[in-house]
Amino acid sequence: MDTFEALVIRRDEATKAQSVAVETLSAADLMDGDVDVQVGYSTVNYKDGLAITGKAPVVRRFPMIPGIDFAGTVSASTYPDFKPGDQVILNGWGLGETHLGAYSKMARVKGDWLIRLPKGFSGKDAMALGTAGYTAMLAVLALERHGAAPARGPVVVTGASGGVGSVAVALLAGLGYTVEAVTGRVNEADYLKDLGASAVVERGELTAAPRLLAKERWAAGIDAVGGTVLANLLSMTSAEGAIAACGNAAGMELNTSVAPFILRGVSLLGINSVYAPKALRVEAWNRLARDIDRGKLARMSAKIGFDDIVAAATDIVAGKVRGRLVVEIG
Repeated sequence: MDTFEALVIRRDEATKAQSVAVETLSAADLMDGDVDVQVGYSTVNYKDGLAITGKAPVVRRFPMIPGIDFAGTVSASTYPDFKPGDQVILNGWGLGETHLGAYSKMARVKGDWLIRLPKGFSGKDAMALGTAGYTAMLAVLALERHGAAPARGPVVVTGASGGVGSVAVALLAGLGYTVEAVTGRVNEADYLKDLGASAVVERGELTAAPRLLAKERWAAGIDAVGGTVLANLLSMTSAEGAIAACGNAAGMELNTSVAPFILRGVSLLGINSVYAPKALRVEAWNRLARDIDRGKLARMSAKIGFDDIVAAATDIVAGKVRGRLVVEIG
C-alpha cells in the first residue's frame, strides 16, 4: 500500500509533553527490516497503556507508533523463512518501544522476530491472547520446568482480572490445577470462577508488610503485580515451590528477605517475554493453541476498533479493563 494510517506518539523536546494522533504515513516512514506485514489485529496491553499515556518511559524514541504485538499477513519479504501470504505473529523485540509498532496498517520488521501463526488459530484468536497470553504461557512453562504439578497443591495467580492473570487462570485450571485468583476487584469473582478459579482472594490480604515466613498457602504461582504482593507470595509459598514473576503493576521494588529461599527452597522465576528466544516463543504459542479453552478465550476478550485505542489505553492503566482487548487494525 502506498499510504496507510498509523497511531503516532510525538514528544515536544522542549516541554517533554507527549501527543498522540492518527497520521497518514508511507512506506518510506517505516524503519529498517526485511519483512513487510499488513497488520490485521493487535491488542492493548498494560505496557501499551503506559506508552500511550506517558505514565512510564516505555517509548525510547520519538516519533513512535505504539503497540507491542500484532498478527498479520506478510506482504513482502527478503527473509528466507517467510513469503507473501504467510500468516505471522510478533511479540516484543522492542516493538512500540524502540521500533515502530503495531498500531499501524503496515509494519516493517526483522524476520527473526516473527513466528508463524499456529495451525487452528486466526489472527483474531492470537491477539485475543496477545503478549498477555503469551507471557502467561511462558510462566506456565517455567513452572512446569521447575516441577510444578496439580498434585503438589493449590496455585495462585495475582492480577487475575487483567490480561495475563485471566489467561493464566484459564490455562492453569484447564491443566488440572486448583487455582486461587487474587484481585483488587472482588466484583469480578463470578468472572474469575467462570475461567476456572476455585477461590477468589481479595488483594488487600497481600498488601501488608510481609513476614519473613508466613503460613504456607500455595505450591506455586504466577505474579503479574510485583511489589509488596510478590513479597507476600514468596513468604507464603510452600517448600520447594516457585513463583513466576512477569509484571510490575504494583511497583518495581521487591522488599523481601532470603528466608523463603534458604529456609523453604522457594524459587523466584523471572519471565522475559520481550526477548525470549524463538524456539521458546514457538513452544509457547503451540501450547496456547493446544491448551487454551476457546470458549473461555471468547468470554475473556472483547474487540475494539482502531479509533478506540487511546481510550482503552487510559482505561487499562486505570485498572478498568477486564481480560483482553483485541484491536481490529486491518
